[in-house]
Amino acid sequence: MTFNAESLFSLAGKTVILTGASGFLGRTMSRALLENGARLVALGRSDRLRNELLAWENEFGSDRVAYHQIDMYDLPVLEKTLQQITQDEARIDGLINNAHELGPNTGFNIPGGALSEATHDQWMRNLTGGVYWPALASQQIGPRMKAQQQGSIINISSMYALVAPSPHLYAGTSFINPPGYSAAKAALLALTRYTASFWGADGIRANAVLPGPFSNTQDRGPNSVCAADPFIERLKTRTCLGRVGRPEELVGAILFLASDASTFVTGHSLVVDGGWTIT
Repeated sequence: MTFNAESLFSLAGKTVILTGASGFLGRTMSRALLENGARLVALGRSDRLRNELLAWENEFGSDRVAYHQIDMYDLPVLEKTLQQITQDEARIDGLINNAHELGPNTGFNIPGGALSEATHDQWMRNLTGGVYWPALASQQIGPRMKAQQQGSIINISSMYALVAPSPHLYAGTSFINPPGYSAAKAALLALTRYTASFWGADGIRANAVLPGPFSNTQDRGPNSVCAADPFIERLKTRTCLGRVGRPEELVGAILFLASDASTFVTGHSLVVDGGWTIT
């Protein structure tokens, strides 16, 4: 046994499936998985996904990257794609359920997204993306992990699974975090615990990562955000560290849960929020 960090957190030889790979956080997760040795099987619907993964194929090798450009709301296609992945891949070591639609269709940043106005379609889209997609992916990939007697499922939840959004944070802005999102992310924690409980005997671990405020309006400087945005300033004052998170600051949590560094960790909710939820 070695306690060398490079070896302990390595994903060399592991195959990891990532949904939402073309999104704001997903792109960083994708690169982190590849840089740490994993074979990446990426799912996403953006045209950007194909272009980025073609570049990564050139950098890391075509044997390290597989991608499936799909609309996950097309459930028969999603199920068929997951089944195809289980047939194509020699083994599957990790599943990261990251996809969730963040836009007007799920009630984000529109007046009709508030609790008093939220539509049935908004609720169903949040619950489908936030709970059913991870459940379906786990259902399809689980048998392969059971056969291997090993696997790590990582569900990307949110700090809003633990605490409610503050109405004062959004007052006077065009931003709103819809109730369906919080409900779906809280349900995802229950699914995580359920999976860990029932599949632990098969060698499968299930954990959740709960990101806090990670704004895609910030710049990419090492310590800076878009200071001209008053909403970002409000976010910053709510964290103990006085700033919002950067996508790369989720990488440590992902590598920990996907690698052999966490072989006795399951059913856990790992909060990465700059201290938001402790005050």
